[in-house]
Amino acid sequence: MYRRRTLFFLVACSVILAAWLPAAAQTQTRIRFRRGADRAEVSGTLSGFRTGRVYVLRVREGQTLRVRQIGGGTRRISISLKDPDGRDAGDSDASCNARKEVTPTVAGDYRIEVIECRKAEPWRGRFTIRVTVR
Repeated sequence: MYRRRTLFFLVACSVILAAWLPAAAQTQTRIRFRRGADRAEVSGTLSGFRTGRVYVLRVREGQTLRVRQIGGGTRRISISLKDPDGRDAGDSDASCNARKEVTPTVAGDYRIEVIECRKAEPWRGRFTIRVTVR
């Protein structure tokens, strides 16, 4: 009986750890604009509902930050924005949220999280977002 409990506990811990690791292991990619540019396009890949990409962008106070998917066709994404304090930022609606806007911004690093839209059909592949700051 003791061996069965121990085995069950170890299996349960392994399942929980396997589910938690992909989300915890996300690396952040810093977005940098070319000199004089007010926008940049960034591409990434997703391989299912459990994957995501995280981008970080530094903005100044009082600017307008816009993020939207370009192209994509049936590869629908959801974008979420976090302000420098980690709070949700930007407008939101009931759709897949493939575009976000924050105005005015506060100074600091904004976190842009991209995941596959869970309201659309699953897919794997590349996506592109356009980030504009004015």
